[in-house]
Amino acid sequence: MITRFGLLKRSPKMTPEAFDAYWRDVHGPLATALPNLKAYFHHTVVERGDHAILGPWELDGLSELHFDDLESMRAAFATASGEEAKDDLSLFLEDMHLVVCEQHAVIPAQLPEGPVVSRMSLIKRKPGMSDEAFRREWLEVHAEMMHKWPNVLGYNQNLVIDRFHTTTAQSATYDEVPVDGIVQIWFPSEEKAAETHATEIVAETLAHARDFLSEITPFLVRTRRIV
Repeated sequence: MITRFGLLKRSPKMTPEAFDAYWRDVHGPLATALPNLKAYFHHTVVERGDHAILGPWELDGLSELHFDDLESMRAAFATASGEEAKDDLSLFLEDMHLVVCEQHAVIPAQLPEGPVVSRMSLIKRKPGMSDEAFRREWLEVHAEMMHKWPNVLGYNQNLVIDRFHTTTAQSATYDEVPVDGIVQIWFPSEEKAAETHATEIVAETLAHARDFLSEITPFLVRTRRIV
């Protein structure tokens, strides 16, 4: 299974409310027609967070599409439905970067009925760090620390394996899409999230993050499942 995230910047002609409505009511149904699509989510940015090593990303939303593999994803967007969905993007987006990820459910999400708080962060490893070292620090050391966080309903690590700018016809360079991973974490409420971030284990985990990451850009998002 692979996960494709779209890093979305709305058209300057649209208000945040108009962007979200168009994404939900017009573009969403177009994307649901893609063959091979296993799951599809919209993550609307509610607030851009702060961090000691804050990255430069300014986003209005993140799309999340699941496919069995890269071949299934490419085949889906090569169809008439895929072309229609791609043509629609210019009607509500100013820019879009894409990353394809292998998803690691470190703490499988156990989400109750009703609202929850979801935070997503784009992360970039330190310059000169090898793929092997980054995988070890994030997927092993950091993941183990996350198991000790209180109030967490779920935690996914999405490791970037390919990058694109606007289209998946040709891979982009690292400098064009300087993202190594996307973090997804769920809390029962804003109050529980704040309570968690005041704990010693979170301070230890964030200190470890500074050892292997050069940037973290966090977002508070509102999620809806389309497929």
